[in-house]
Amino acid sequence: MTPATAALRTATRSDLAAVADALGLPLPALAPAIVEPDARGLIGAEGQVVLLRRRWAADATAEAVVVRRAGVPLDHPDVLAAAADWGCDRVRHLANDRFVPVPPAPESAALDVRFAHLAALAATRVETAVALARDDGTPPVAADDAAHAAAVDVLGVLGVPVLSGGSAVRQVPEGMPWIVIDPLDGVRNYLAGLPPWAFSAALVHGGRPVAGLVCDLSPGRRWTATGDGGAARDGVPVRTRSGSTLVVPSGLNGGSVGALGRVRITGCTAVDLCLVADGAAAAWHDVDRTGTHVHDVAGGLAVLLAAGGAALTVDGAAVVLEPDTVGRIRFVAAADEALARTLLDAVA
Repeated sequence: MTPATAALRTATRSDLAAVADALGLPLPALAPAIVEPDARGLIGAEGQVVLLRRRWAADATAEAVVVRRAGVPLDHPDVLAAAADWGCDRVRHLANDRFVPVPPAPESAALDVRFAHLAALAATRVETAVALARDDGTPPVAADDAAHAAAVDVLGVLGVPVLSGGSAVRQVPEGMPWIVIDPLDGVRNYLAGLPPWAFSAALVHGGRPVAGLVCDLSPGRRWTATGDGGAARDGVPVRTRSGSTLVVPSGLNGGSVGALGRVRITGCTAVDLCLVADGAAAAWHDVDRTGTHVHDVAGGLAVLLAAGGAALTVDGAAVVLEPDTVGRIRFVAAADEALARTLLDAVA
């Protein structure tokens, strides 16, 4: 492997000085790569650096634009992977306008790998559909339908059942994997223009979400989980961590008060679970409510479990997902099993 093709990783705050030096940029110019989901820096062990931005081209194609680079070819595997993670169709060089297409995951790849690639593309299609629906007075059900159609059109090529709250219930043969999506979670937030609202998708096998994606469509944050690859937010690996912040779906009830400490309500369950996954919050629950549908939680649960978290039903058992978009699940989700059981004792 040559330095030009050596592995790259997503740059974090501690890498900014090295990235700025390699690209000849002042340090403040790199702040967007840390705080904006649509900007990203990649760095290699031998000084290779590339600065990327996600944008829409004039033909409405999402693309990853190479703003600056040092020692990194346009078609570097990790550049293409970052573009795929963003749901982009191509990588374009800002200076010379040359571009390379982002290749699809090969049909020989594992199902979770193919799912991850297509789920990212689906999120981009949903992002466009929802944005167009929001400004023309479209009723929320129409926006949800447009998002559903855009997602199913992309994910349907995998040849496994795709379920969602807005679709007719489909029978899933015993032992077969299935996909469940929530085209527009947090629809009340969407109507009010108050973030977050999100698209989520999960690949479920044997009752467990084995891969997932949650895309916060308001600022563009993306949480992902693929097979044994762990969880990531905008390309940076994340893990759960203990703390005192509890997120809940709606106003407080009973034992929720004081169960941990601080309480937050976002109005978007998929994002809530991802906040527990990345350590921004310690736990979530809906135990003292009527419960949550599988399409609301599957994508976030995939990220949470991949990040080391735990999810327990009111009976204290691990959550098992069923291909039933009508029934409801009541559970707690936390940074680890011990905290989940502590919370369950407090609120059940």
